Amino acid sequence: MKKRLLTAALVSVFALTGSAFAAGSHDHSHGDHEGDSHGSHDMDHGSGDMFLVKKEVNGYEVSFHVMAAQEGMEHGGSHNLMVKIEEGGKAVPSVKINSKVIYPGGESDSKPLMKMGSWYMNGYDLGNAGKHQLMVLFKTPDGEKHKSGVYYSVE
Repeated sequence: MKKRLLTAALVSVFALTGSAFAAGSHDHSHGDHEGDSHGSHDMDHGSGDMFLVKKEVNGYEVSFHVMAAQEGMEHGGSHNLMVKIEEGGKAVPSVKINSKVIYPGGESDSKPLMKMGSWYMNGYDLGNAGKHQLMVLFKTPDGEKHKSGVYYSVE
């Protein structure tokens, strides 16, 4: 029953994001983060609560998607952090992935991400004003570990 409810919730989330993608967004790159050997941290401000940033990491494309949690679909926070790992345009199966958020005040929270179709997700409280650092560490089927991160800003 719980799995069916979760699947229905995820389908609803993706149905709602379709209109947000159609509205478009724009990207602001903020350059390399000091000490980060994995490229720039990008910030994407879109329509409403739409946030989607794709990063290239060691040959994998990592998509970070943040959206406000709908009532009844909060998975541990005000917003759902969703991450997809792809290689060659296809989702990588059997990824083990953990996430960490450093909030504007410096506090942090770490959570494993749950598999939901080709995405991995969990909830975080990302409604406070300021810049939130979102990070993931993932292990691919070949046993290699990879990390990536972006900033999510709330005005």
